[in-house]
Amino acid sequence: MTDHNIYLDHGATTPVHPKVVELMLPYWTKYYGNPSSSHSFGRQAESALRSARESVADLLNASPGEIVFTANGSASDNLAIRGVVRSSQLRGKRNHIIISSIEHSAVKNTAVQLAEFNECEVTILPVDQYGQIRPADLESAIQSNTILISIMAANNEIGTLQPIEEIGRIAREHGILFHTDAIQAIATQNWDMARMPIDLLSIAPHKFYGPKGIGILYIRDGVQLEPVLTGGGQEENRRAGTENVAFAVGAAEALRLVLDEQSDLVEHYRLLTGKLIEGLTTALPHDCVLTGHPTQRLPHNASFAFRKVSGNDILMHLDLAGIAASSGSACKTGDPKPSATLEAIGLSPEWTKGGLRLTVGRQNNLADIDYTLQTIPAIISRLQELDYAWD
Repeated sequence: MTDHNIYLDHGATTPVHPKVVELMLPYWTKYYGNPSSSHSFGRQAESALRSARESVADLLNASPGEIVFTANGSASDNLAIRGVVRSSQLRGKRNHIIISSIEHSAVKNTAVQLAEFNECEVTILPVDQYGQIRPADLESAIQSNTILISIMAANNEIGTLQPIEEIGRIAREHGILFHTDAIQAIATQNWDMARMPIDLLSIAPHKFYGPKGIGILYIRDGVQLEPVLTGGGQEENRRAGTENVAFAVGAAEALRLVLDEQSDLVEHYRLLTGKLIEGLTTALPHDCVLTGHPTQRLPHNASFAFRKVSGNDILMHLDLAGIAASSGSACKTGDPKPSATLEAIGLSPEWTKGGLRLTVGRQNNLADIDYTLQTIPAIISRLQELDYAWD
């Protein structure tokens, strides 16, 4: 057994900030009313929900009416895409939407399903070697019936940032709505929704030290969107279901805390990921490549591909060594599959099964990185000595 217990999977989820936990607690035990109820208990809950909504809106330079609380980031993506498509259908229009080849499955699978059920047409844009779309490709893909462009702000696997301001500008010029999944990027960039050409933006608080089980969708005022969940008409008839007041309060506080500390956190992240990137690419010059854009990437993300190894095996050995990480490949034990993202950026088959994502957080330190840099090269060398088939 190892004495190490190092968490390098903050891109998957983060621990909840103690101040967030403290602020949420009363809304399970003291202020537990349904915010739709008219009595004093309900009014207390509604007041907390309204304050949380106002706080999120202020942090994004939006209006409270543009903020919708959902169940999670995937629910926010689904509401944005399905809601826009169905609203257009109700107006008797034939829909076309554009996404990229490396979108999160909450976007990609949703778009593909809509196409399969003949609710819309979908164009999937390729990406370059760094995982960025080409604006010229986007311009060429636009049709007369294009109603929505959905391109993520930053890729969850390789950390590449997309040129969302330029994408939004193109969308505006053509009168097309622009949705961005900002789930990975929201905490490390500044957002001014009054200025930025973004119509819908998805957020998941558990990526920035908030609770799981709640999401946020910014919907620009005037955007027509049909609800995906129907029922009691909560969230101004945009998402039915009793609101999770405690989690909304926690989400707002988590966003406030992480944006208040953003500059210090980003500096901390870059110190750690810079050391990871330099250390691994130097130690394994022929067997390790950095994936994603070398500079236009999430500051807390260091992603790699290793030659002729399985990401599934890397993760197992890292876990035994006391390091938690993620692989980009969709792996089952004994049946590793190539990462669709690594294939999309043009890596050959000897690399696409060996993806590794190391995402650092506020509690990580240089000692964690030193141990990781000692551990990974030895694991890769050991795995490469094994005799597996790569056909």
